[in-house]
Amino acid sequence: MRKEFEINGCIEVQVEITEDEFSNAFIQFVESRGWSFGGGINEIQDGYYILPDGSKGKSVLEDE
Repeated sequence: MRKEFEINGCIEVQVEITEDEFSNAFIQFVESRGWSFGGGINEIQDGYYILPDGSKGKSVLEDE
């Protein structure tokens, strides 16, 4: 038997932190406790998802 928690939220970090730095630190935190993470991590700036090329994507308020 296993138990899972779904996370739906944002974590605010200093502007100089990259998505890779954040995701590495987050995964390290999770794994250091013997847990695992399944899902994705998206960068958000000023209410918009940031695309891989660094440009703004859709607003976080838009419906899918």
